[in-house]
Amino acid sequence: MLKIAFIMKNEEKDLVYKAQRILLDALKNVPSLKAVSTQKDGERVDFIIRLRSGGKSHVLLVEVRNSGQPRVAREAINQLVRYRNAFRSAHCVFMAPYISPRSAEICINDDIGYLDFAGNSRLSFGPFYIEKSGNPNPFIKKRELVSLFSPKASRVLRVLLNNPDRKWKMRELADESRVSIGQVANVKKRLLDREWIADREGIALIEPWALLDEWTKNYNYRKNGVVSFYSLKPIVEIEAEIAEKCKEKGAEFALTGFSGAARFSPAVRYNRVMAYVGGEVEELASSLNFKEVASGANVVILKPHDYGVFLGSAEVDEIKVVSPIQIYLDLTGIKGRGEEAAEALLREVIKPKWTNP
Repeated sequence: MLKIAFIMKNEEKDLVYKAQRILLDALKNVPSLKAVSTQKDGERVDFIIRLRSGGKSHVLLVEVRNSGQPRVAREAINQLVRYRNAFRSAHCVFMAPYISPRSAEICINDDIGYLDFAGNSRLSFGPFYIEKSGNPNPFIKKRELVSLFSPKASRVLRVLLNNPDRKWKMRELADESRVSIGQVANVKKRLLDREWIADREGIALIEPWALLDEWTKNYNYRKNGVVSFYSLKPIVEIEAEIAEKCKEKGAEFALTGFSGAARFSPAVRYNRVMAYVGGEVEELASSLNFKEVASGANVVILKPHDYGVFLGSAEVDEIKVVSPIQIYLDLTGIKGRGEEAAEALLREVIKPKWTNP
């Protein structure tokens, strides 16, 4: 029997109603367990399910949120724990369209059951135990990911990852990233929801590995313009000449890919130049007698899709190189040796700068 008698926004009502149906459907598969009623209980939790098995009763307190990100999960758990203290015989359940593995871990640590709309669950009450995991998120908000890893938002991510131990004021982070405070606020909210940053006397990165891993999954260096050339000159000479020409013309320039990685990790061997150039690439290539080719290139020039690729650049061995973070991102898009070089850079250069690698 379903009893719902409370007022809420249509979207919230639909979400709660869907959560009720999903939870009841999951419980139907448990032999001997019967749902007696489902009802709202004031403003303390979203709904209560009363169950019976044999002669024993079980009560589930359920809190539903439209996001299963860690910060949202903690808020829901706090709500459940407060009510559980006054309803000690009940079992608490957190529900959301998708509950991330990190949020699931938080639930387990606080002895809270969980179930998402994708079917991932861990419910334990009385003699009953239901657990499923590994189902992907079918409700992922592509627009949210695009927003978090958009060109201007990515500038903020680069600044945070390039300075993993620094605490930032909003204005400082906006100035360093060359974006508006509104853009920083937007990125900050998304990172806080995932608990990748903390905001205690300044914005501080607390899980750089999680942020970089997610960014890698949503990054492709081919978002930049990619032009391939061939030159008869030695690699080191090619790099020096590109740098000199760009300096003459006042164009932004910095090595990346294997060219950049070799400056940080001498073990990296390469036979192809890769560099970002902010000026006219065709004019530069003509002045250096590069021949544009479809295959067999030993010079790859990237026309940056956004200025942010240059954030954190520095001179290494008297030539400008993008940050290790940017090199890592670019290398992960090169199958085989590129991925191996990226892992070496992560292990030897990037992670040692993280407080808790």
